[in-house]
Amino acid sequence: MIATLKKYKFLLSQLVKRDFIQKYKKTALGIVWSVLSPLCEFLILYFIFSYMFGRNTPHYTTYLMTGILVNSFYTSATTSGLQSVLNNAGIINKIKLPIWLFPLSKNLSATITFLINCVVLVIFLFIDNISFSWVYISLLYPVILLFFFNYGVSLILGTCYVFFKDTSYLFNIFNRLLYFCCAIFWNVTSLPEILQKIIIFNPVYDFILYFRTVLIDNQLPSAFVHLYLFGFTLVVMLLGCLIYSKNKNKYIFYL
Repeated sequence: MIATLKKYKFLLSQLVKRDFIQKYKKTALGIVWSVLSPLCEFLILYFIFSYMFGRNTPHYTTYLMTGILVNSFYTSATTSGLQSVLNNAGIINKIKLPIWLFPLSKNLSATITFLINCVVLVIFLFIDNISFSWVYISLLYPVILLFFFNYGVSLILGTCYVFFKDTSYLFNIFNRLLYFCCAIFWNVTSLPEILQKIIIFNPVYDFILYFRTVLIDNQLPSAFVHLYLFGFTLVVMLLGCLIYSKNKNKYIFYL
């Protein structure tokens, strides 16, 4: 896979560039929308829920923005990854290429957008009077893991979508439910103890919690959290690669 990636490095870079161009094509603000979109979501949620949850949540501004950005990273990468194979059917049918390059390009594009949005997050840290610390270097860990987690999900969804078109609608419903289970604008301490233990099994929430622990609490998460996120990411990646390898030769009959 690494050798193939080196061989098609130029193609991959062009696919990522194309994704950016297509996403913001014919828009007046272009890539600025990648920043404005989560910012508008933040403003809406902040004015609605700051009074309800902000009083009991330290640094609620950063708390809310972190949840929005990490969840948007996951949603954008996996949703675009789901459609990546079918949307490139014309290219796949004409040229023999590794199909996994297409969901990979979508995930790289989403990762770049997330990193751009992190600049906005830095501004919110200043507004929230949170000082910078060496602990912030550890945020590379969840970013890298979340990239591979998203890619694994994209391989699974991209394959399912080729054979089962309802996957898109089902995944949209699932993401909407997941959004409210990630404690983006509310605090898990408001839940009964049993539900607080159950929500830990939501990996997207765990990624959000990692960011909040580092940024707001200025602490490194426990070794268990590191191992749990790594294990969950590894399982999803292996499952994605397995489903892809088992079905890649069948794609041509359904594209």
